Amino acid sequence: MNQVKSYRVAILGATGAVGAELLELLDQRQFPLAELKLLASPRSAGQKVKFKGQELTVEAVTEQSFENIDIVLASAGGSTSKAWASTIVKAGAVMIDNSSAFRMNADVPLVVPEVNPDAAKNHKGIIANPNCTTILMSVAVWPLHQVQPVKRIVAATYQSASGAGARAMEEMKEQAKAILAGETPKTEIFPYPLAFNLFPHNSALNEQGYCEEEMKMVNETRKIFGDQQIRVTATCVRVPVLRAHSEALNLEFEQPFSPEKAREILANSPGVKLVEDWQANYFPMPKDATGKDEVLVGRIRQDISHPCGLDLWLSGDQIRKGAALNAIQIAELLAQQNLVAPALTTV
Repeated sequence: MNQVKSYRVAILGATGAVGAELLELLDQRQFPLAELKLLASPRSAGQKVKFKGQELTVEAVTEQSFENIDIVLASAGGSTSKAWASTIVKAGAVMIDNSSAFRMNADVPLVVPEVNPDAAKNHKGIIANPNCTTILMSVAVWPLHQVQPVKRIVAATYQSASGAGARAMEEMKEQAKAILAGETPKTEIFPYPLAFNLFPHNSALNEQGYCEEEMKMVNETRKIFGDQQIRVTATCVRVPVLRAHSEALNLEFEQPFSPEKAREILANSPGVKLVEDWQANYFPMPKDATGKDEVLVGRIRQDISHPCGLDLWLSGDQIRKGAALNAIQIAELLAQQNLVAPALTTV
């Protein structure tokens, strides 16, 4: 008789947009499940969710929720992650956290599996999922950085409503209907109407004038790359797109880096799909990235203002690779490298 490793998994925040995507990916990628528990706030308790032909009931999270659980996929926000982290770790589970609560903690690995999978080995019960914009950028930049070190990154992001959750996506739809009907759009999730509009990311500003979202890209990139010398600056913008973020990146290398070489590298890099049709002027777009695992990269060109500079453009699904998929890949990494104790099923 052979023993097959399988894992008892809980999703904390199972009824949100990322929670729904986690469920879909667990099924699609055939993650070896011994048990699946869906957890959320008391107001969501009792909801029924379909998974693999079965109907699962969402439970209110309690102190006992994490007993006999191996992996917790947390997607319920930073305050919830902080509230339950010690309980999860004491129960013997590993929490893969999608919030910003623990990302910059020195003893918490910040992992993008295509970039720094070995960092997961150092976990002490918590592994952080990076911010969506950082994940997408890292997947595209890391393969180039491995060939020729990047000295400086200038990023401009074009972030969809999905980055603020399912309610934000619905709000933008309702705003569009109102505007087209000649009515005044209502705002609740965002500070300003997003439909037919755009505005700089509305996270808190620091004394230097950078918002929290922009500083996540700066600090998280340095931690993931293991290089505090990389200079990163970002301007993050919310745009009227339902799902999938885009980024314009200007990369400065230590030596000249030909677009042809960069194209060849990225075309063969994990998690990347090269999308370039120069004759048709067709490059990555959110509509093409939506629902896709890969980060779409294209419009790679020489920076005409700097001999060691490259420009490129990318689009990636914020809910998928920017959140849920990266978390599932970390769970797969834990299983493959025996970094979490499994429940064993004999077959």
